[in-house]
Amino acid sequence: MTTPPPGQYPPGQPYGVPLGPGGQGYPQPVYGQPVFQPVMMPQMQPVQPSPPPPEEKPPGSGAEAVRRLLITAAIVGLVIMIVGVVIMVNNPDEYAASERSTLKLAAPQDGLAPSVGPGGAGQPLTQAVATAPPPLPKIPAAPAMQPSTPKRLIIPKIGVNAPIKSVGLDRSGAIQTPPISNANLVGWYRGGPTAGEAGPAVMLGHKDTTTRGAVFSRLHELEYGDKIEVVRLDGTVAVFTVGGIEQADKQTFPTNRVYGHADNAELRLITCGGTYNHTTGHYVDNVIVYALMTGSRLAKSTS
Repeated sequence: MTTPPPGQYPPGQPYGVPLGPGGQGYPQPVYGQPVFQPVMMPQMQPVQPSPPPPEEKPPGSGAEAVRRLLITAAIVGLVIMIVGVVIMVNNPDEYAASERSTLKLAAPQDGLAPSVGPGGAGQPLTQAVATAPPPLPKIPAAPAMQPSTPKRLIIPKIGVNAPIKSVGLDRSGAIQTPPISNANLVGWYRGGPTAGEAGPAVMLGHKDTTTRGAVFSRLHELEYGDKIEVVRLDGTVAVFTVGGIEQADKQTFPTNRVYGHADNAELRLITCGGTYNHTTGHYVDNVIVYALMTGSRLAKSTS
């Protein structure tokens, strides 16, 4: 079987099309009509000599014509290609490939976790209904990458540039939070996917300490379309786009929406929010950001 040129056919697709039922095969050659010579009868006059056979074409004359035709077609194709390149060079705006950054984000669909409260921008966030799916941006997801430990979280809009520490589960089965002694530290739940790997990667950070704001003090300011970057141990950067943000009561935490199955590489950022309970010493709500990986790149070298 002929091997297709690389990249010409989609992976997994068969190359070539088999003949249909009762395949056509090769056409039969076209022969000339048979030549019958008159039969000689006894006592008849001598037979006149038959005319000489038609002059045969020299061998290879057909192949020569085909070769000339192919050469002519190749020259014509080359001229067309050169003309096309010249047109593209002279009109770069019309033929340039669109960049991912130029894609416009559509508004979130109804029923998804809102990015602002019911009163509009600046109003308290609200919680989505229990059956709502994770809110994701309406742009294509980037292909998931191989697992690699996340090392740093960067959110330009809210000034976050923080190291990441892996965390596990505490004795009650809840995800641990990063040490409160380090206000600029993000915890990644190592029991789940890494950022950039298929599935929802979960990261947590404190809203504040007893004396100052912490790494996620402004997490609630993120909106649909904002960018989040995760620098990974393998030297790549996973770029995520925010799809939605909600504020959920800890008593009705949307477990399935946060930790449920995801085919693409997604990200969840979680911190505290809502009213502070002085009796328990904790906030009553969680602020949750949902994001989809929409790009990746190599990390900038620090050497």
